[in-house]
Amino acid sequence: MITISAFADEIGPELGLQMDVCEANGIKCIDVRNIDDKNVSKMSLDEVRGYHRQMADRGFSVPCIGSPIGKIRIDEDFDAHLDLLKHCCDVAGEFGTRRIRVFSFYPSPGADIMRQRGEVMERIEAMVKVAESADAVLYHENESRIYGAKPEGVRDIFSTIRSDRLRGIFDPANFVIEDIAPYNDGWCQGLAELTGYFHVKDKSASDNSEVCVPAGEGGGQFREIFADLSIRDWSGYMTLEPHMAVAGQFRGFTGPDLFGEAASALKTLCDEAGIAYE
Repeated sequence: MITISAFADEIGPELGLQMDVCEANGIKCIDVRNIDDKNVSKMSLDEVRGYHRQMADRGFSVPCIGSPIGKIRIDEDFDAHLDLLKHCCDVAGEFGTRRIRVFSFYPSPGADIMRQRGEVMERIEAMVKVAESADAVLYHENESRIYGAKPEGVRDIFSTIRSDRLRGIFDPANFVIEDIAPYNDGWCQGLAELTGYFHVKDKSASDNSEVCVPAGEGGGQFREIFADLSIRDWSGYMTLEPHMAVAGQFRGFTGPDLFGEAASALKTLCDEAGIAYE
């Protein structure tokens, strides 16, 4: 069973609008990333409690928070960043989840992130220790240009840091941006076994912009992945992150109408593969 969630800030900034459009598309989960143009990592706990009450009143749950942890350069202040992770753990708890989306760092200016492997692993290990203390689980996303942008980086992270507090997010479009065939070069090369969560966006390999297309219409090899998911009887969350109007380093935008198209495309893929969803 697939449970569909959404980065609902792609619909608009207001929580009411986010819930209205999600509900209209049969979605009752939101991965909170931004509300009222404020990132989840910057919200006070009082603000979080207020948002959570509004969501609970309408039957919405929060499977994961979309934190920016790990989306900084290796040479930036990591101690302050670790404090921000501790706050994100508190925020996640107030939203009723243990899951926190994270990344694996950009290189220092002029450097190659693959040559800064030691620093990357030290930082992720420290993040995992924070998660252990807070009873949280970190979900690493294969964002472009970070250490774990490509399958070899992802595999290295998980073979080096073995912890049930660290799991993988599979984002096909981000692999397409890196000129990687998500199914052939990622999913089938060990990432299927490391994936505990999906971000659903697709990207045309021939389009130089980062704006995305509905799942199944780009180079994300969604049909091949979904056929294998069906064989594996995989269950878990798939979070819509359509990026169909604007795509940027720290956020994307889709709007209510295009969001409906993105949700419909995901449901069609599930139907074609014989995968149940809610």
